[in-house]
Amino acid sequence: MRIYLVVMDETEEAKLALRFASLRAMKTGGSVHILALVPQQTFNAFGGVQATIEQEARERAEVMANNAAGNVFGEMGKMPVITVKPGSPAEVIRKYIEDHGSIAALVLSTAKEGGKNPLVSHFAVHANALPCPVYIVPGNLTREQIDELA
Repeated sequence: MRIYLVVMDETEEAKLALRFASLRAMKTGGSVHILALVPQQTFNAFGGVQATIEQEARERAEVMANNAAGNVFGEMGKMPVITVKPGSPAEVIRKYIEDHGSIAALVLSTAKEGGKNPLVSHFAVHANALPCPVYIVPGNLTREQIDELA
């Protein structure tokens, strides 16, 4: 079975990548894995405060991933696999793909108006280090165009 991995955050790019991956999965009899990344904290607070900050970040990522998964289920009728992981984005993604050998593609999207997406930039350069292709969905595509392409 083809598994499409989407890195989910609160950006429009992530939503486009998720839509493309969901449609591809539906058309190929595959499935979608949503990987929500917990942002690394840039500062250290005192013990209990730091733990609270990290827990809140994790909970935000879980809620966002579950909402995205619910939208996919509502439209496609199949629930994606959800994983929430802390750490450096590129390292977490690479490790996830390594641990799940059946990933058929990493699906990312560019920003709509020329902004930089650090994951697209990283994996465009380092795609040869992955055991699967990287699909990069142009961020300026409409929902209808994505539906046609997928």
